[in-house]
Amino acid sequence: MEFEDIKELALMMQEMELTVLDYSARGETIRLERGTVGGTVAMGSGVSTEHVVAPVSQPAVMTEVPQLHELKSPTVGTFYTSPEPGKEPYVAVGDRVRKGDVLCLLEAMKMLNEIASDKDGVIVEVCVSDKQVVEYGQPLFRIDTSAE
Repeated sequence: MEFEDIKELALMMQEMELTVLDYSARGETIRLERGTVGGTVAMGSGVSTEHVVAPVSQPAVMTEVPQLHELKSPTVGTFYTSPEPGKEPYVAVGDRVRKGDVLCLLEAMKMLNEIASDKDGVIVEVCVSDKQVVEYGQPLFRIDTSAE
């Protein structure tokens, strides 16, 4: 197994927040373990610590992971943030919304359609700009549904 292969496995461990990885390929087996022993990285059998450095992550901090819901466009059309030009937008980032609240308008074939929230939560992202043409299924808003 080449050094670059081992390095790639170590990076994958960090990205996936794994502490142990057993890998077999072409008749070779390697076991990588992450953790600290006296300030150094502990590695499993078959790997020399002088050649491979596995990144050590910080201790996990317990935080609430937001439950993000994407409200997607039900049709092709032009996205409008407000009911009329010059008026305040229906919603902005940080606004709390309830299921049924109007979030925007979509114009399709000269018809204006109100797009309402399908979940309760807090707007964390407006994914498109005012007067932008959107496609069917394109995300319009991201809503944090875990916020109470």
